[in-house]
Amino acid sequence: MVQDVARQVTEQVRTGFGLRLSTMEPITSGADQHARLWLAEAADGGRYAVKLSGGGTPAGLVVTAFLAEQGVPGIVAPLRADDGRLSVDHDGRRLSVVPWVSDQRALDGPMTDAHWHAYGEVLAAVHAAPVTDELRRLLPAGGATYPSIVAATRATAARLRDPDPADLADPLVTELAGVWSAVADRLGVLTREVERRAVDQRDRPAANVVCHGDPHLGNLLLGADGQVWLIDWDDAVLAPPECDLMFVLGGVLAFAPITAEQQQAVLAGYGRTDVDPVRLAWFLAVRALDDLSDWTRQALDLDAEPADRDRAARIVRGLVSQVGLVTLADAALRDSGRQR
Repeated sequence: MVQDVARQVTEQVRTGFGLRLSTMEPITSGADQHARLWLAEAADGGRYAVKLSGGGTPAGLVVTAFLAEQGVPGIVAPLRADDGRLSVDHDGRRLSVVPWVSDQRALDGPMTDAHWHAYGEVLAAVHAAPVTDELRRLLPAGGATYPSIVAATRATAARLRDPDPADLADPLVTELAGVWSAVADRLGVLTREVERRAVDQRDRPAANVVCHGDPHLGNLLLGADGQVWLIDWDDAVLAPPECDLMFVLGGVLAFAPITAEQQQAVLAGYGRTDVDPVRLAWFLAVRALDDLSDWTRQALDLDAEPADRDRAARIVRGLVSQVGLVTLADAALRDSGRQR
């Protein structure tokens, strides 16, 4: 089945993009359940990222093409299909092709001071890009899905508070019920504060800029001489800069914390910032609830592969740890509440 999909994609890349591929190597390091990615080599030796995307928004391809045209550093423009489009349809999913620029993810390191500085420069250049009418029409608003995230969090909490007796025969379900019980009070605060502060967000509108939406180190590639590339724009949004800056200032990945020195290097590259701690805390809280409910859902899927469930459960444990995003978001909400 997997080989059949690869063959079909190879043929569609040939007919849609006029690119003859000689090899297709699956890449499994990503966290997006709705996407499949291959490292492909063309007959002429060129290397490409071939991606099937079922989630996010197709606007990500439009954004990267636009940013590359604007000369924004660290952006890889997608190839255009023979008919001029940035992707072609493959069984209801978007098939896109992007030049492969680096094998080295920032998440795997090592990042030099120059890389951290360039990371800030790229974010600043993205946020400074003009917002065209097309981008305003295509890009969703950052954080706009918070009602469904809150609902999913409450639904998961209810399921684990009163699990089906048959589910309790599964050790992972029992463990996760204990994990959620231990942080129930914090989750209650997060969900209530996300809803309450969403009203404040509307009452205190900020300038919306183009945001990547998910610029963590797993979506940053490293090159020589401190060069970096920001990839995977499926979650691009229009939002205040805090939507992206929380990945640097708030800390999102428990297993890859950013030190104070690294934060300073990013901010030196970014330039002048006027971060709103209340808005930053809100985006952190929304992300914390989204990650926790989604990874817990994956860990509770009894039909999924055991290795996938175990991985999801490890991420859940990290999210509620002392350095995890749930803890960080809770602290940020409390701190910002005192500053209001």
